[in-house]
Amino acid sequence: MSNLSEEPNFVHRELQVQQDWSRLQSYLIAVGHNLCLQNEPRQFSAGFGNLNYLVNVDGVSAVLRRPPMGPLQPGANDMLREGKILRSLSCSFPLSPSCLFIGDNKEVLGAPFLILEYRPGIVIGSTLPVRWMKNQTAPKKITEHLLKMLINLHNISPAEVGLLDLGSPEGYLARTGNGWFKRAQLMWSTDLPITVDYIMGWLNHNMIVEQPPVLLHNDFKLDNVIFNPDNLEPVALIDWDLGTRGDPLWDLAVLLSYWTEPNDPAAMLQLGQMPTTFPGFLKRKQIIDLYGSKSGRDISNIRYYRVLAQFRLAVVFKQLYEKYKDGSDGNARTSKFDALALGLLEFAVEVARGKYD
Repeated sequence: MSNLSEEPNFVHRELQVQQDWSRLQSYLIAVGHNLCLQNEPRQFSAGFGNLNYLVNVDGVSAVLRRPPMGPLQPGANDMLREGKILRSLSCSFPLSPSCLFIGDNKEVLGAPFLILEYRPGIVIGSTLPVRWMKNQTAPKKITEHLLKMLINLHNISPAEVGLLDLGSPEGYLARTGNGWFKRAQLMWSTDLPITVDYIMGWLNHNMIVEQPPVLLHNDFKLDNVIFNPDNLEPVALIDWDLGTRGDPLWDLAVLLSYWTEPNDPAAMLQLGQMPTTFPGFLKRKQIIDLYGSKSGRDISNIRYYRVLAQFRLAVVFKQLYEKYKDGSDGNARTSKFDALALGLLEFAVEVARGKYD
């Protein structure tokens, strides 16, 4: 049995985003639960979005999860949606953490929140864990787990798990593209890059017929997976607040939008999201072919999905930069995301032109 020896990464106590823990404790007591405050809740350091804290509820470790402070983008950071998905998947997808409590009363913390099962392990970011850096099997293990996870999720019938009413899958890709175009117009309100117009023109001109809808994680990437540090077996797939139904290749394309290769342009190499430039990781084309062969799905139009996903990622980083600029995000790293977003737009154009397959 694993000893899960690596400790989780927390935000320094003085930098934690504070919550009204006493108010939450009182609320939970009133509904039959106990939040122990003998030890201060600790904020996990991973991610740029939702806030996650290690807490003790009803005598066991758990995760308090809530949206970021301040205004939210429409459709994002939806805790109620995440809670519904996790409760529906509890028997069909073992890697989904149990949802222990759904807090729909916004008066408690200023927004809906969740209390989730805590699954200890490690989250892999831009580099491999030190103990696995020289292990030639690590990249292969990680890649195989990601593909297996994605295919297993996409094979779940939404109807059988009570999620047939989740999202609006008809016209999903076109709606997604138009939504990110509107966000781009808001983010670059005075100087919209010409690459944005090129990308939207290309997407509209090359519209494809969507595949039958499946359950989508909708933000499927390496740092949304928790691994056992001793054997690199997956422990949990987390961050389901964007989950919906739609074309399965969209999840694959989102993963590929973060999948950097050594010969990629500077913007992709600066992402710092996944360690896929390390020797042993497959190339994007190999990932695509493997997904196609293992899932049996048609991957012939994957370029369309990739362009849209890369465009989405560029706008996401521009949104993060704007939060930094207006003072709502103090993470110094995000100060460079304006230039990064422009570089990612250029990369999306290159993908549309058939380069960087």
